[in-house]
Formats: sequence, structure tokens, C-alpha cells
Amino acid sequence: MVGTLVHQLTKNATTSQIENSPLALYYVDHAKGVWPVSAAGQDYTSMSFAVKGDPIADLVEDLAAEQKARATYDNILKLSNDPDVNCVLAYLREREVVHFQRFGEALDKIQNCMPNQKYYMGIKND
Repeated sequence: MVGTLVHQLTKNATTSQIENSPLALYYVDHAKGVWPVSAAGQDYTSMSFAVKGDPIADLVEDLAAEQKARATYDNILKLSNDPDVNCVLAYLREREVVHFQRFGEALDKIQNCMPNQKYYMGIKND
């Protein structure tokens, strides 16, 4: 979603505008294409995904990811003065909060049920 916003905001930028902006170095490698990088310019890697196969560990990781996304949207909102962009970001931020709540509910259910059952997710615990 953020990539879509970046595309929409830069698609009509001239080469001169890009040369005189912080996007100049990015443009050298990617032109106006959207390539996922952090705000510091660190390329995206699959190391962002953490799955252990343990439902509790995985849900805690999901909870952390939702909070990191929410914090990122908060930070972008502090920097942005574009009302259209801010409207989209506020929606995305709200969505992260809801996801966090749902993952929390799932974690609570698993923590309450897991120790009491012989079967968990179709796997028999002997």
C-alpha cells in the first residue's frame, strides 16, 4: 500500500524534480519503479518473515509485525502534509490496530486451549 502511494506521488515527477530530491539515488537504480526499501535505504529481504512452526511464537511475531506497521504509519503521518495521503495512511493504521486485536484474541484462545487438549491443529500430542 505504501508502495502504491509512492508510485502515485512520483509518477508525474520530472527527471529534474527527482534529481533535486532525496529520490535521486533511488532513481539511479530503480527509475520510477517501486522497489521495497526501508526509510534508511535498506533493501527488503525475506528475513522480515519469521515463522517457527509454533503457534504461540508465530502469533507473537504477528503481533509485533502489526505494531511495527502501526508505528511506521504513525511516523509517516507525522511527516506528511498531504490530506489524501494522510487519509489512506490513517485507514491503513486503523487496519493494523484491528489486526493486532484479532491476533491477540487468537493468541489468548490458543494459550487457554493448547495445554488442555490431546490434539492441536490436527496433530496428536502424546
